Amino acid sequence: MPRSERSPLLLAGLLAAAGAAHFASPRQFDAIVPRALPGSPRTWTYVSGAAELALAAGVALPSTRRRAALATAAFFVGVFPANVKMAADWRHRPAPQKAVAVGRLPLQLPLVLWARAVARNAEDAR
Repeated sequence: MPRSERSPLLLAGLLAAAGAAHFASPRQFDAIVPRALPGSPRTWTYVSGAAELALAAGVALPSTRRRAALATAAFFVGVFPANVKMAADWRHRPAPQKAVAVGRLPLQLPLVLWARAVARNAEDAR
């Protein structure tokens, strides 16, 4: 299978794994929900996990891939404040943990670009 054909499936797998993690281990996600959001952090954890699972399904299916990949790019932008909160909250932790938290920040850009590329390639395949 060529790399361009694997890319959407890898993105779908990443989304599915992250979405499932929100349900398997919600406490770690509750901690990074920005305080400015109304309601319970657990609700936001479950909503974002369900969104990731839905996006994974959409990206995996060729008929919905383009729209789902564009929504995934927007989702990655939308969860950036949680990564900022994590980096701020973890600034006094040991260096390896701090590196993980800070390292997540620039990782968002390649994820957004990856999702956009999947959308663009899905459009080209029509």
